[in-house]
Amino acid sequence: MTTKTTIRPLAAACGAAIALALGAGAAQAQEHTLRFNHVLGPNEPFHRGFTAWAERVAERTNGGLQIQVFHSAQLGVEEDIIEQIRQGANIGQNTDAARLGTWVPGIAVVNGPYFVSSAEEAFSLADAPTMQGWLDELSDQHGIEVVCFDWVQGFRNFFTNEEIRTPADLEGLRIRTPPAPIWQESIRALGAQPTAMAFGDVYPGLQQRAIDGAELTYSNIVAGNLNEVLDVANETRHILLVNFQIVSAQWFDGLPAEYQAALNEECRAAGQATSAEIADAAEAAKQRLVDAGMTIVDDVDMDAFRAAGEAAYEALGLSEEKAALQAEIGG
Repeated sequence: MTTKTTIRPLAAACGAAIALALGAGAAQAQEHTLRFNHVLGPNEPFHRGFTAWAERVAERTNGGLQIQVFHSAQLGVEEDIIEQIRQGANIGQNTDAARLGTWVPGIAVVNGPYFVSSAEEAFSLADAPTMQGWLDELSDQHGIEVVCFDWVQGFRNFFTNEEIRTPADLEGLRIRTPPAPIWQESIRALGAQPTAMAFGDVYPGLQQRAIDGAELTYSNIVAGNLNEVLDVANETRHILLVNFQIVSAQWFDGLPAEYQAALNEECRAAGQATSAEIADAAEAAKQRLVDAGMTIVDDVDMDAFRAAGEAAYEALGLSEEKAALQAEIGG
């Protein structure tokens, strides 16, 4: 078989090439759009950080990869979003190791009580061989690509309407938690009764006395005006929450290599900058709550809480994973 080639005038050929390039560019722009969902409000540092991440990715890819950020769970609840991610949708979600532990149980240790003690320790997890194995498993077997996890949301404390100093003081109190097993077991190990509830339902849940308190950061309390329904901050500092930014592995694999690099690297940079902002703002948020009348309990029996927290790892059979990962990061 022979192929007949027709040579057209140069202007016509150039016009056709330009049209094809424009068409391809439009298709690419549409294909490479990420709708990114998170549950926090528009006044949270994380929302500003996600917006900064989106701006840097757009700049670096000359608009070829756009991230549209949706706050306050506008795209839906986290569990539903993750299922869409696993099916290949161009959706992203801010999540945590507790939920990712649904598919790779070991990774949930990152969300356990007193696992890491600083943001720097959290950042170093990216270089740990055990963590790399878990990330590969999430991507290859479960369709979840972790873009980065350099987003440290600060220490979580118990916020209640009574003072808490020991695990025994939490007995019988219903404390709002996400539904993941490590989170539930962590709060149970520390002495409370875990009650699964969406973040957006915390305020009305406290008003209606469906729960007795929540374990959150100072920034969460300020942003959600939860001090209107909570009187006491008990500084247990039981979890330094490390957030994971995830997308569909199928969608991610379809990106050009330079777009993948931009997404990863700018995620890390924005996450570390946001983590520093949160750390700097923590005391200011705390002072705002004090000024608003909140009582701060800072003489908590930390040794008792740390000892109690070990029961969470034992209950889920994660003690060995905890020891291995902490050894790799020097924790």
